Amino acid sequence: MSNNGNTVLGILAGTAVGAVLGILFAPDKGSVTRQRIADEAATKRDLMAEKATELRDSLGNTILSQKENLDEQVEYIVSNASYKAEDVITTLESKLRDLKEKNKTLQKKA
Repeated sequence: MSNNGNTVLGILAGTAVGAVLGILFAPDKGSVTRQRIADEAATKRDLMAEKATELRDSLGNTILSQKENLDEQVEYIVSNASYKAEDVITTLESKLRDLKEKNKTLQKKA
């Protein structure tokens, strides 16, 4: 996204410089030239504001998408950990039953 922003900024800057130079070298009166520069600057300002809004919206959508993705991954990890904990508990319960049986056998012999 940084490359796209830099590219757009470069294109806009180049366009603005070219337009200003073209106006300055045009054979018009000073007042007409100044008005053209002011009009061109207003147009470019509006275009940059529009591009900034688009970039902000795009960034917001990207952040929202990444947040949703992260939420899904966290949910998967928690669920997976829960299943693993259940497996560990089941294994420990089985071993505890075996130890109780061995202990009963030892108590009968004594």
